[in-house]
Amino acid sequence: MNNILFSSIFCLLACNPSQNGVEANPEATYRNPVINRSMPDPTVIKADDGYFYLYATEDIRNMPIYRSKDLISWQFMGTVFTDQSRPTFEPNGGLWAPDINLINGKYVLYYSMSVWGGEQTCGIGVATADNPDGPFTDHGKLFRSNEIGVQNSIDPCFVEDNGKKYLFWGSFHGIYAIELSDDGLSLKPGAEKIQVAGTAYEGTYIHKHNGYYYLFASVGTCCEGLNSTYTTVVGRSKNLFGPYLDKQNNPMKDNRHEVLIRKNAKFVGTGHNSEIVQDEKGQDWMLYHAVSVDNPQGRVLMLDRIRWDNDWPLVLGSTPSLEAERPIF
Repeated sequence: MNNILFSSIFCLLACNPSQNGVEANPEATYRNPVINRSMPDPTVIKADDGYFYLYATEDIRNMPIYRSKDLISWQFMGTVFTDQSRPTFEPNGGLWAPDINLINGKYVLYYSMSVWGGEQTCGIGVATADNPDGPFTDHGKLFRSNEIGVQNSIDPCFVEDNGKKYLFWGSFHGIYAIELSDDGLSLKPGAEKIQVAGTAYEGTYIHKHNGYYYLFASVGTCCEGLNSTYTTVVGRSKNLFGPYLDKQNNPMKDNRHEVLIRKNAKFVGTGHNSEIVQDEKGQDWMLYHAVSVDNPQGRVLMLDRIRWDNDWPLVLGSTPSLEAERPIF
């Protein structure tokens, strides 16, 4: 065999290992942020097509939709609404803090609509679609602050438990819950709101694990750039409506909690987490937003693994990772 032919064959095998029956190892780690543009208040769902779909507060007008196979690489898919289909119940209001769910075979997205400082007239609406990338049909408001009697009624979180459907919501004036109709598109007639946590919190997410309900929330200021103090916190309960307690059994109704994610030298304002989702290895992951010290424009999308210690969730170091092992997909 001449040297040129031998070199060509060697290069074919060495430079293209898949041709030799050996697949090249994919990159083992990822770096935060996973979307390096403003993507506040994320919510995520895994659809039947195998993609994760993510929605966020509308720094992209009409509320962005992204999708990903691995929680790391995200593709922009469009927006929930158009200028023509956009909700109108709060004139000049922004679309904030969505919450995506699959209810009775429909993709149901709850959203907040508010103007900054409009704490008496803001409210929560709902839209539906047959597919996670839309088109979404708006069904209008569920309620406004001055109708439900809860100031600053934003930040919805849908929960289905024991065959019943509930909405949790609230922002710095108490976290509340109320029962919904079976289709999730209206309040159940005669339903009464229940307060489940105190006035330090917003951005509620309820997660069930090993017989406990966990109330994740955010405290501090979300939107002051590098001065933002947002911090992700958590309490747990044996019952959906509480009492939610910290590790010393102090109640979240008294604004007591455990810190899950706080700032570090690279990221501040760490809060408003998404749902917890699992990879193929059964590892739990959470998306949230933060302000990047290196590029403090908006609130970028972060990802970190949730571990469990004695039935308490934790993020290593209680701060955002800079580089970490990727989810397994």
